[in-house]
Amino acid sequence: MEQSKGAEPCNTDSPLFHCSLLGFPFSVFAGIRSPTLRILLVSPYHGGSHASWAYGLERHSQHTIELLTLPDRFWKWRMHGGAATLAQRFLRDHQRPDVILATDMLDLTTFLALTRKITADVPTVLYMHENQLTYPLPNEGDAGPMRRQGGERDHHYAFVNFSSMLAANQVAFNSVFHRETWFEALPKFLRHFPEYNLMDSVEELHRKSCILPVGIETNDFQLVRSKLVRPGPPLIIWNQRWEYDKNPAQLFDALRDVADRGINYQLAICGRGFGKTPSEFEDVEETFGNQLIHLGFANYEQYRCLLKQATLTVSTADHEFFGVGVLEAMAAGTFAILPHRLSYPELIAGPEVSAEARERCLYSSYEQMVETIVWALENRQAAMLLGKELACNAQRFDWGEVAPASDALFESIL
Repeated sequence: MEQSKGAEPCNTDSPLFHCSLLGFPFSVFAGIRSPTLRILLVSPYHGGSHASWAYGLERHSQHTIELLTLPDRFWKWRMHGGAATLAQRFLRDHQRPDVILATDMLDLTTFLALTRKITADVPTVLYMHENQLTYPLPNEGDAGPMRRQGGERDHHYAFVNFSSMLAANQVAFNSVFHRETWFEALPKFLRHFPEYNLMDSVEELHRKSCILPVGIETNDFQLVRSKLVRPGPPLIIWNQRWEYDKNPAQLFDALRDVADRGINYQLAICGRGFGKTPSEFEDVEETFGNQLIHLGFANYEQYRCLLKQATLTVSTADHEFFGVGVLEAMAAGTFAILPHRLSYPELIAGPEVSAEARERCLYSSYEQMVETIVWALENRQAAMLLGKELACNAQRFDWGEVAPASDALFESIL
């Protein structure tokens, strides 16, 4: 598909995209403010962090954001059929937008083909929350999203991501880590095909890609930041999805090792499960007993209340393209213990975070993680002081910063 008139691939090396313009440690857009635009946000898997992002952008953008969505279930069918369903709805209910903003779960090529009588010259942005090429597969082939393929990756879904990128005018990744891992894996993926494998498109895609982080509502956590040391044992909060890629088994092993040292703590396990509950959670109540003050999904007010009480949060994730839950915990002043890999170093890269805080936060081994948990539990006041640095750093991801960068991106492709 040809680019619309006036749209040029973004050049993240240009001074126009220098990170200091908007205060981000990544390349973002610094466009010229324009009159209000009509942005059609197309999301076939609308739930969780994807929905929070969409609603946040809708609230904070200077432009008019119209949502065209489907519920967050049957993700494979959404990537197959969601574009056709949403194309029908668009033709029935919507007028021509100024810009189309599509998420990675949409087969953008199909959507544009079916709506071409209206959208043929509408510029498009593809927002990559995740991708199906580098998303890790479970160790057990009979579990997880590719169980019907015997644990092998189904290349169709990765190709949907790839062809959608080809069709888009601009591609925005939520983190540097996400973009780098995609472009590291893409050449090998394309060489898998026998001929006409489009290897020459890789550089073109890289040129029109940029980094645009997810925004969060830091104001929702401002009162939480003024937390006091709660009576009783310190609270550890875990607020991630209940799925294999978050490696909950390692977290529970670490917490048992900490308890074996005679160190007391309380535990809140929040987050959301999808489908069958992972086996790692079956014995949680028996294992942690009275230490466990919350288990399961927490509504927003419960969640904020738990963050207000929490001393620290821990991630043992094997996979993270961004990390909204960890970022929200840090925005609340919670000290975070994170792997020194994935997207996590980016989340604490701001000048507000001291070298001491960064060194304490990021671990490179299981043993270092356990020792840092012990340190934070035994030195609660010191951990909370470092948590204040993390809260200041999280302001860089407030919608007040991210929405103008998003708006500038939309304006830049007209």
